[in-house]
Amino acid sequence: MFSIKNYNFKGKKALIRVDFNVPLNHNRQITDDTRIRECLPTINKVLNDGGAVILMTHLGRPNGYEADYSLTPLAPLLSKLIGRNVIFTRDLFGPKTHDFAKNLKMGEVIMLENLRFYPEEERGDEKFAAEIASLADVYINDAFATSHRAHTSVCTVAKKFPEGKKFFGLLMENEIENLDKLLRDAPAPFTAIIGGAKVSTKIGVLRNLVDKVDNLIIGGGMAFTFLKALGGKVGSSIYEEDKIESARQIVQEVMLKGVNLYLPTDMLVSSGFSNEAEFMTVSADNVPDGWMGLDIGPKTRRRFAEIINNSQTILWNGPMGVFEMENFRQGTKSIAIAVAGATISGSFSLVGGGDSVAAINQYNLADQMSYVSTGGGAMLEYLEGRELPGIQVIRGNNKENKPKKASERAAPVAKKRVIRKLR
Repeated sequence: MFSIKNYNFKGKKALIRVDFNVPLNHNRQITDDTRIRECLPTINKVLNDGGAVILMTHLGRPNGYEADYSLTPLAPLLSKLIGRNVIFTRDLFGPKTHDFAKNLKMGEVIMLENLRFYPEEERGDEKFAAEIASLADVYINDAFATSHRAHTSVCTVAKKFPEGKKFFGLLMENEIENLDKLLRDAPAPFTAIIGGAKVSTKIGVLRNLVDKVDNLIIGGGMAFTFLKALGGKVGSSIYEEDKIESARQIVQEVMLKGVNLYLPTDMLVSSGFSNEAEFMTVSADNVPDGWMGLDIGPKTRRRFAEIINNSQTILWNGPMGVFEMENFRQGTKSIAIAVAGATISGSFSLVGGGDSVAAINQYNLADQMSYVSTGGGAMLEYLEGRELPGIQVIRGNNKENKPKKASERAAPVAKKRVIRKLR
């Protein structure tokens, strides 16, 4: 019902919300065109059917109009990728854009200027939405990474189109299908690897995953909040004092549900936040004063890899350390290699989050993963069991294929209660 696969766009003008928020260098050259390439199947589906395309996206976080955030560099690249001219208009609201859309011929493509030049975009403005919606016959959301925001282009515009005239793009559909595999029918053993700096952004995910996973691996800076909660000494390592109680509660939930919880046993600690600073390996729960943990240690790397290699389903979100620094990248690299190896052996793996994706790209392992999610915050909120605004507005009240919230799922079968801090 919500897929574009069985819809014929012949003679239709399709308004497509894409996520072309690509990185640019100081010369305003695109340094990674992955996000553009990922939306090509949806764009080409409309064009190949005999339809026309009107693209809208944001780029960065401009404060009103800022020339450095104009989409000017994107149109030539997209033209090259799709093999046809892309009309670029900077005048989103004005008569010029309406004239372009009115005179748009089938097979042609228009790209609108950066949506975030307009304050109405982030406000979900109704008038702004009506102006944009008037340009097209149908609406497609192919921007999963922004679908957790109730912004005008993601949510309010979609409301202007009736059921049967608003769809998920092929990228969106893939995101939903692959995330639902984790939330519904993940073959056991299911291992979630959660890293990064802060517990605060992942508490909801951790709690929702407790009902689903067999193994929960916690690494990165957030591990120190858990180690502190269990009475460990963390030195100058990053941790969140106000989340210690939340960490204790998660540990209790994990124990009650019989999930195996794995925390690091050894850490690479440094005398300063620098690749040039002195570093050494110590016990993870006994970091000396004045030293900070910047990566998991060799014993932990081996044990985490062993757990991953014996898993049938793997979710990875967040690095194990400060992988941007050469001396502290081995933990994250070892996870990437282990997940790739398990995938090659037949496991299903899903990797998401900007740093995790950057890591697998850095090690040229993206093609070895089952699925690499384009969403960061959107993926985390979906895994929490939330209904994302950009998805809900298209699905409406139709409950078909919606993931169940933790409170709606059947109680899990009791497992052996195990909590482990690696020895």
